[in-house]
Amino acid sequence: MTTTAIAPRPRLRGFTAESVFVGRSLTQSLRDGESLSMSILLPVMLMLLFTFVFGGAIEPGGAYVDYVVPGIILLCAGFGAATTATYVARDMSSGIIDRFRTMPLRSGAVLTGHVVASLARNLVATAVVIGVGLLVGFRPHADLVAWIGAAGLIALYILAITYLFASIGLAAGSPEAASGYGFIILFVPYLSSAFVPVETMPEWLQWVADNQPITPIIETLRGLLMDTDLGTEPWWAIGWCVGIVAISAVWGAWLFGRKSRRH
Repeated sequence: MTTTAIAPRPRLRGFTAESVFVGRSLTQSLRDGESLSMSILLPVMLMLLFTFVFGGAIEPGGAYVDYVVPGIILLCAGFGAATTATYVARDMSSGIIDRFRTMPLRSGAVLTGHVVASLARNLVATAVVIGVGLLVGFRPHADLVAWIGAAGLIALYILAITYLFASIGLAAGSPEAASGYGFIILFVPYLSSAFVPVETMPEWLQWVADNQPITPIIETLRGLLMDTDLGTEPWWAIGWCVGIVAISAVWGAWLFGRKSRRH
């Protein structure tokens, strides 16, 4: 009797595997319309609140909307990326990773799918927030080059914060825990120059605001959009984003490999 050996299935080449999981993650986002809507509505509501309720007290001249929109843009990216932690934690706890391991896929394709899908949906959400900002009086002075620079910085920040949230989702024991941990990250922009100048804060809080990643990113974005002096802020902004991506990617790969072996 002749035994026929079954050849192992070849792994998907190129970006085929990643594209499959990008499509899967985008489909998840569209099906989870409530999370997608809230990630846009909450920043818009905050922008309207700070502009029309607090804006007159903070900036009596009425130009506060120009100050606050860059911070709202990053806040929107944070809200949108936070759902990635929940999606990743759900994948890890639902047992679907076991099925993925039997398929000819690279192990990193799952995370890449989540990250790229988050980048796509958050860029759309950011465009919506900017559009609403223009409707309520936001008047940027950026030229084409500055807009391209601002878009690049926003994309880099979304990439960084999404990788961080994906790693948090891997580290969390459940989707609920991932959501809770993500809330801590979402609180960081409130301790930056997003809503008020750093110099108006108490001295101890100024140190916190000056030595965290959000402030230089916001100041760079604000400088690009409003055509003000950038100083050294862009270097700090890029450095923070690249550092977060690098650390989160390594941490996420290690967590994914460890948890995949357990299942």
